[in-house]
Parts: sequence; C-alpha cells; structure tokens
Amino acid sequence: MDALLILSLVIYIVDILFLFYYGVHCFVMVRLFFKHRRNCETDENRLEELTKKMKSWPRVTVQLPMFNEYYVAERLIDTTMKVKYPKDRLEVQVLDDSTDETTDLVRKKVAYYKKKGFDIKLIHRVNRQGHKAGALREAQEKARGEFIAIFDADFMPAEDFLIKTVPYFYEAEDIGMVQTRWGHINADYSILTKGQSLGIDGHFTIEQIARGGSGLWMNFNGTAGIWRKKCIYDAGNWSSDTLTEDFDLSYRAELKGWRFKYVVDVVNPAELPATVSAYKSQQFRWCKGSIQTTVKLAPTIFRTNLPWKVKLEALTHLTNYLVHPLMVINILATLPVLYFSERLGNIPDAIIGIAAVFFSLGTFGPIAMYLVSQKVLYNRWANRVAWMPILTMIGTGIAVSNTRAVWQAFTGKKSTFIRTPKLRIEGQTDKVAERMKYAGHVKLDKTPFLEFLMGLYCLVIIYTAFAFNRTMFVPFMAMYASGFLYISLASFYENFKEMRAKREFSLRTATAAAIVTTPFKK
Repeated sequence: MDALLILSLVIYIVDILFLFYYGVHCFVMVRLFFKHRRNCETDENRLEELTKKMKSWPRVTVQLPMFNEYYVAERLIDTTMKVKYPKDRLEVQVLDDSTDETTDLVRKKVAYYKKKGFDIKLIHRVNRQGHKAGALREAQEKARGEFIAIFDADFMPAEDFLIKTVPYFYEAEDIGMVQTRWGHINADYSILTKGQSLGIDGHFTIEQIARGGSGLWMNFNGTAGIWRKKCIYDAGNWSSDTLTEDFDLSYRAELKGWRFKYVVDVVNPAELPATVSAYKSQQFRWCKGSIQTTVKLAPTIFRTNLPWKVKLEALTHLTNYLVHPLMVINILATLPVLYFSERLGNIPDAIIGIAAVFFSLGTFGPIAMYLVSQKVLYNRWANRVAWMPILTMIGTGIAVSNTRAVWQAFTGKKSTFIRTPKLRIEGQTDKVAERMKYAGHVKLDKTPFLEFLMGLYCLVIIYTAFAFNRTMFVPFMAMYASGFLYISLASFYENFKEMRAKREFSLRTATAAAIVTTPFKK
C-alpha cells in the first residue's frame, strides 16, 4: 500500500512540473508580446510603400469551404463580395460539400452575384473526400489566383482584408502566408460564448504576436488568412491525414523555409459555438488534430538544424493540448496523495506544499495572458475580466473530452471530420432550439457521463481536504468540479432540447402533410 501511495505522489509531482512548464510558457508569450507587438501592427507608411512596389494588384482567389451551413452560407458570401479589391483581379470559389438545402441557397446566391459581374463559381462535391482539406486541394487546381484567401462559413471577412494583407507578400519572396485576427459576432450571447471569446483573444492577441513578431513559428488558423499558392504546393499541398490540416500545412511550409506574417489589426468577426456540444466537438477536433500533427512532424522538427528556441516553441505549441490529460492525471492523483500526506506526516506535507506553489504559479500563467489581451483590446476591459472564471470553468470542463482526443491521436485511432454546427446566433433574440433542424446533430456519447463522475470525484476530494485540514486543494478542486459538472449537465440538457425540437418539427411536418393530402369533403 505504501508503494502505491509513493507512486501516486511521484506521479502527482511530475504532473505538476509539466503543468508548471506550460503555465510558465504563457508568461514567456506575454513577455514576447510586449517586446514584439509593433511588428504585427499595420504600418500605414510601410503598407503604402509595398502597394506601390506591386505596380498592379495581383489576382487573388478567395475560397469559401462549407458543409451543410444553411444558416450562415448566405451571410458569408454576402460579406465576402463586399471585400475591397479590383473586381477584375478577384475570383471567389464557393466550395460546397453540402447534402442538404444549403446547396440551393448557395446556387441562387452565386447566380445573383454573377449577374452583377463578379467572378464567382460554385464548386459542389458529392463525395466529400478528404473533407475540408480535400475540397481546398481540388479547388486549388482550378483557382486562377496567385494568392489564395480562405474563410470558413462562420466568418464575416473584413472589407479591408485583402488591401491590408496582399502587399505584405511583396515584402519578401519567402513570405508564404499572412494571418489576421478573429473577432466575435456573438461574444455576449451566453456565458459559454463569453468564456470562449476570452480564450480566442488570448491566442490571437498574445500568442500569435509573440510567435509571429519574434520570428518563431506560427500557424495558419484555418480561416481569415491568405496563402501564396506557390508556398502551398512547395509544402506538399493540403493533406487530410490529420484533423487540423491548417496546422499541418503551416509547419510543413515552415520546415521548407517559408515565413509567415501576422497582422493583428485586421479583424474578421466570427460566430462562436453557442452550444456546449458544438464547443466540445470543435475543441476535440483541434486537440486531436494538433497531437496528430505532433506525431507526424515532431521527429522531423527535432532533427532540423533550427535554433533551439524555435524548435522548443514549435514543439510546445504542438503539444499544448497535453495540458488537458495532465489536468485529469492531477485530479486522479490528488485523492491518494491526500491520504498519503495524512498517513506519513510532515515530509509529504512539505513536498505537497512546494508542489502547490508550482501549480499555482503555473495556473497564473494563462490567467495573465488572458488579462493582458483584454487590457490591450478593450476600453472597458475590467468588465470582460469578470468573465475569467467562465473561461476557467469551460477550459477545465472539457479536459475529459480532450484527454480522449489525445489518446486517440497517440494510438492512431481514426475518426471522421465532424463540423462545428453554425446557427447564425448573433443576438439575444436568436434561439438555438429553433435552429436545430439544420444544425447537424453532435452525438451524445459516454463523455458527459465521465465528466459528471469526475465532477463528483472532485467534490469527494474537497470533502477529504477539509476533513484532513488540507484546504490548499479546495480552490483548485472547486474550479475543476464546477467545470466538469457544467459541461456534463449542459451536454445532457442540450441533447434533450435538441431531441425535443426535432420531434416537434417532425410532428408539425407530418401534420401539415396530412392536411395537404387529406381530400376535402363537403
């Protein structure tokens, strides 16, 4: 029994050290942000110089990949056609893999803009081979642009996107991609979207500037960016062997020597997932895809002659989602450690106290990063900082789901590309339940049950911590418990609402059909 308890303590301490590393990494990102932030801000004079250097605007192809995006497809096309750029130098490809009524909407919208003289084409696939990566790869063969811009269906491209990004390719021939910042359409819709918006702000305001501004590797975020077509081909083109084709292509391009540019003040509003199930699905895909990319490219990155700080940051960025299984391990090991400290007295208490200090310092790293992002972006930033507990809650609550994603990635288990449902939720009057018909069902699996059990386990730890007078554990376990229980119960509740909404819709449809088909009798 003592051997098992000692093993638990060792696992606990090692786990804390890894969490500490990823937490300190956030402090490093904040430091690099303050040092290099000017490198990612638009210099109007420099932009004017580069525009003159171009002599004429190059041909650009804008690709709009979508799959069953009934609610947002028209919005995406409408906002894309408002982007400022010479009409005769702009080509738009609508890459539609839909199997529902979306295709009819898109076809009519494309025809409308064709009549207005725009160069816009619908490319509709029926096999969906390779999912988004496959659609991009196939469409690129037909694209006439020297540069390829990409926007996902939940985005609204900024009107000045092209005129503020294309010139940077003329800064140097090895600039392969220019990424811009994501904004938010519906940040204030619910506590879920409020928390997500803080996380997105932290990445695009701090991390992308820290990497892009300092010469470290950064990644294309899958949307709201523009590529040099030559770079895509040189890097080996789009590949669907990971769930994050954007991350994969980015690092393959940088391994080839291409450099990326980040422009923080070009902002493209995007719709945040309005349901917990959609949010978990999105994070699962990003998590699994990044670890798949780690398995695929980490050995190559490690063997390169790149500076050690570039390699270390690249590998840290690739493996950042390991924080979630580390959280789960930390929770599972805490209860045995509590009993261990009670049984063996002062020495374990000292070790645990030191570990708690490291854990606390690591925890404050992400908090500092998100706080700085809010201070930089918003005048009334203090109001948004009040949402920080929400971000912490949902960030810890998805740890079980993302641990499953990490496990599948390391063990090579394949899974299909599951799109994140977009419902055009823009304001408080928009109702999620009313838009479930075309949302796409995110299957309720065993994960919410495991999340609920983890929440109960955290409550047991809290009770034990009070019983053994080890209250240092209580704040962290309370944070974990609230996150797991919120994500779990919200998943169950949303699934119930979705099933009820679809039953009601089916009943109304059947009733209407019966009325139409019933003969009228005088």
